[in-house]
Amino acid sequence: MLCLGVSGGLDRIHESSPELPNTFLHDGAAVLVQDGRVIAAVEEERLNRVKHSNKFPSNSIQYCLSTAGVELGEIDRIAFYATEAYCNTMLERLSVSQPVPLDAKLLLRQLLAREFGAEIDPSRLSFVNHHEAHAVSAFAMSGFEQSLVFAIDGGGDFLSGLLAVGSGTEIAQLASFPEHNSLGLFYLETIRYLGYGLFDEYKVMGLAPYGDPAPYRELFAQFYELLENGGYRVHLDRIGPALVRNIEVRRKGMPFTQQHRDVSASLQEALERIVFHILRYHREATGITRLCLAGGVAHNCTLNGKLLYSGLFDDIFVQPAAHDAGCALGAALMLSNELGRPAPRERLPHVYWGPDLGNEQAVEHELNAWSGHLDIQRSDDIASSAADWMANGDVIGWVQGRSEFGPRALGNRSILADPRPAGNKGRINAMVKKREGYRPFAPSVLEEDASEFFELPDGTRQLPFMNFVVRVREAKRNVLGAITHVDGTARLQTVSRKANPAYWDVINAFKRRTGIPVLLNTSFNNNAEPIVESVSDAITTFLTTDLDGLVVGPFLVRKRPASLQDWSALSVSLPPYASLHRVRSHTAPDRQETVCEIRTGRSAHDSMRISHELFEILMRIEGEASLGWLLDATMLDQAKREDLVKELRLVWELRGVRLHPPRAACGCNKVQSET
Repeated sequence: MLCLGVSGGLDRIHESSPELPNTFLHDGAAVLVQDGRVIAAVEEERLNRVKHSNKFPSNSIQYCLSTAGVELGEIDRIAFYATEAYCNTMLERLSVSQPVPLDAKLLLRQLLAREFGAEIDPSRLSFVNHHEAHAVSAFAMSGFEQSLVFAIDGGGDFLSGLLAVGSGTEIAQLASFPEHNSLGLFYLETIRYLGYGLFDEYKVMGLAPYGDPAPYRELFAQFYELLENGGYRVHLDRIGPALVRNIEVRRKGMPFTQQHRDVSASLQEALERIVFHILRYHREATGITRLCLAGGVAHNCTLNGKLLYSGLFDDIFVQPAAHDAGCALGAALMLSNELGRPAPRERLPHVYWGPDLGNEQAVEHELNAWSGHLDIQRSDDIASSAADWMANGDVIGWVQGRSEFGPRALGNRSILADPRPAGNKGRINAMVKKREGYRPFAPSVLEEDASEFFELPDGTRQLPFMNFVVRVREAKRNVLGAITHVDGTARLQTVSRKANPAYWDVINAFKRRTGIPVLLNTSFNNNAEPIVESVSDAITTFLTTDLDGLVVGPFLVRKRPASLQDWSALSVSLPPYASLHRVRSHTAPDRQETVCEIRTGRSAHDSMRISHELFEILMRIEGEASLGWLLDATMLDQAKREDLVKELRLVWELRGVRLHPPRAACGCNKVQSET
């Protein structure tokens, strides 16, 4: 039996229908399950290159079908990650501004027919409860025969979470939490006054250890109540007015003050108090000693680590893709169970379910297409070669095998470095991530050496998914300066030789050279894009950051100085999500002029200003065009051409355009003029 789970939006990447509420559409993904076992899974953002993609996951579905070698018509059941009633309500809200079908099932069938040429019988298409999908995604993968299951997020299906008992292959609900009591929205509403927004919650979690919760503890006590029987109430409407009166509100880009750090710490403490209150009651009331977590709030690794150390539960499993993409997994497993093919009762060993790099010849061919920009060598012992680079101070991109499902780079699409020099944290934040300098990096450690370097609770040996913040042993904190956070902790990944032999080998090779069985591991991307997926993505990110080296399959890659001729040999295209605009803009209080932009979203807020010369060049593109041909058409001198190439490379770094070796046309861009 083949069951396909789907999350995400109900329009395509090049369409521009108004956004539905973000609690409804984001984190598109597809997961294909065969007789209860996952055979393919990928988030749409990895393929369409749009962070937290809220578009229909057609690329993800196609990948799943290709992996299984089937057509859509051969899938037994297809499940969407929210109830039909909820989807229809959201569509009714959308219809106020744009005519759309008010029947979600009809709309989904139309999308599938348009994208895959297959008419899907309505009986094969299901809509599942959002939070049940979260819950099943965790319990079915935990290996537990029985556990408490806590699914908690911002919202979906008019709720913000549920608590249930998982037993055997079934889940029985104990409690649900309305949207007005959303812990996800509680966190989000607070961080708006710290200069952050949706999907930035993890940044505030990293900021919290720099603060002291005491100064704002009484203030935050006004924002929530702990009730009997594990109940609670949050007062979202009190947060904004109180913070405006008591702190200097931070705008995006402003420096952080100690106030902001202390508010972060108070927020984290409040979340932990509420969650412990809920779970402590239900742990005592049910006597159940195991816990499964899912939903966006389950990505709060600091909270998870405190639960782990608390001893409240004997074992805790956090679903690695706990956010809404994980609902595609839960939805597929729910249908598989309904058809009599439940997931096997075994602990999830890994999430390497995404696209593979391809064979060695294909990888080499793609690298060689960039020969004017890359120096490429093959290594017979790639682990040792990469370990030598890192032991000598290099920061490298590491791309191997099938990609990870979920938001964490777990050793197949990673940036790796020596975990010892404290300066590596700031260096990587500046050279690659272009992000806040306070944010920590995670360590990957050989499973068999983990307890020597990290304080693990009794009985805990495997933490393979970076879901828990644990304490670095005090004697090792100065040794592991690049991955030890300000409070002496780290978000840990243990690496099993069985689950990922290639990644284990490179850490072990580093251990042989340095005595340290640990690497700094962060996701392979810059701040403008999702984690890299393909060889092409890896090359692009390598060439648009200050990474020292790239390791792809068995190949060692360095940058080489590229001439204007090398750049001119590339082709230029616009991504499907980008469009060109001429707009009238105030460039001074009393003056307007026409400016040129590339927009990568739905509004002027998602735009980058470009020169008129570059705009005219990009206007000439139909699908894709040779950069050399475009430059020749300008009739500019050498110096002007070099300036244009420099500007184009900056726009490429921000992913406003694509530069690549010549290939088949990739679709026409939309050109719009506005007044």
